[in-house]
Amino acid sequence: MLKKLMLAALLMAPALAAGPALAADSPPLAFPGAVGPAAQTAGGRGGQILRVTTLAPDGPGSLKAAIETPGPRIIVFEVGGVIDMGRETIDIKHPHLTIAGQTAPGPGITLIRTGIDVRTHDVVIRHLRVYTGVDGQPKRSGWEADALSTVAARNVVVDHCTFLWAIDENMSASGPRFTGTTVEDWRNGTSRNVTFSNNLAAEGLADASHPKGEHSKGSLIHDNATGIVFYRNVWAHNVERNPLIKGGAQALMINNLIYNPQHRAVQYNLMNLEWVGQPYVTGQITAIGNVMRGGNDTDADLPFLMLGGDGDLEYYGKDNLHVDRHGKPLPEFGRYGETRAKLIRAKAPLAPTGGYKILPVRDVETSVLASAGARPWARDAEEIRVLFFIAEGRGEVIDDENEVSAYPEVKEPVRAPFVEADWDLATMEPKSGLYPGQTKPMPQEILSPRDRSSRTGG
Repeated sequence: MLKKLMLAALLMAPALAAGPALAADSPPLAFPGAVGPAAQTAGGRGGQILRVTTLAPDGPGSLKAAIETPGPRIIVFEVGGVIDMGRETIDIKHPHLTIAGQTAPGPGITLIRTGIDVRTHDVVIRHLRVYTGVDGQPKRSGWEADALSTVAARNVVVDHCTFLWAIDENMSASGPRFTGTTVEDWRNGTSRNVTFSNNLAAEGLADASHPKGEHSKGSLIHDNATGIVFYRNVWAHNVERNPLIKGGAQALMINNLIYNPQHRAVQYNLMNLEWVGQPYVTGQITAIGNVMRGGNDTDADLPFLMLGGDGDLEYYGKDNLHVDRHGKPLPEFGRYGETRAKLIRAKAPLAPTGGYKILPVRDVETSVLASAGARPWARDAEEIRVLFFIAEGRGEVIDDENEVSAYPEVKEPVRAPFVEADWDLATMEPKSGLYPGQTKPMPQEILSPRDRSSRTGG
């Protein structure tokens, strides 16, 4: 009992986050606390308000119909519950979009048997759950959805979402490797200026339906992607790619928690086989105040950062903590290829860090476990399970969602009207300071019926 009380206090700890300070004449942030080069995207600000009124996968009033509506738009929810997409990936193709999952009543919005591909620009996605899952498909049969990926997208913020059971990566920034003839062309032709903040990306499925076989992966940042920010995210129980930064890409990692990586945590790899005939581009990673904690599946002596392939990496690291499941230090750096690739240590950050709220590394785990994922004021059973297992040093890599749970049941929706006057439509933050279903400023402990009975004497 005491142990559970201590864990509850951990999950109720303050969620400390702040975005970069802006000049008086700078465009407003997408929302308070937005960070990175994408922080000032307007998303759908000023566009039409589209209300989701059904949990059906398509048709009038559906999330899919709202996403497919052209023009600036803010998607709000007058229903809460589970949307079963039946193994159909959601494509976001029209720009200037805000998906405000925080507006949903009741349990919020959980998407199952699906993934989201963002193929456009100026998109803000907040407070959604995406539980992809293998859905009984045979091993290596071809169902290989990411939970979320950008595809040659730009100015995208993905904040406070939960991604579980992906068949490929849980959350990634991807696109073509070489578009045009110059490095600038390449970078303009793929994903750029993408922020992943306050997300939970866990339990990528290993030996499932991906045609390549084992594919439990956290995040892939594809070759030449730039302006990529990982801020206050949690990766848990992914075999590799926590994250993987590919050739010539540039990423900033601040105050993230990596738990139970199996074979690799942070990786960099420019593969000659993929760059034949092209000049190598040096990649960049800045990593400040991140925690890597080994778990039940983590290889012995696993390094925090591993260099593979043939291209060089510029790296700035400060105040990162990397330990095994018993708290013993793990190496900072290692290799998974014996090539001429060099690690070039930088003396200063390689990406702007001014204005971020950077916590001391010993404060990171407590803080991000309290704040990461969708709707931390009202977590669902899967989020509670994953986060408590991280806190307790439990959990493992899985092949099938049925090893730990099942898809949440599709029930009748919880309904509540969206009242525009109650919201700041520029930021999609509630004027009261409390989100739907939130009764107190901090996340509250959710007890099982047995524990509730024992606490109350009932």
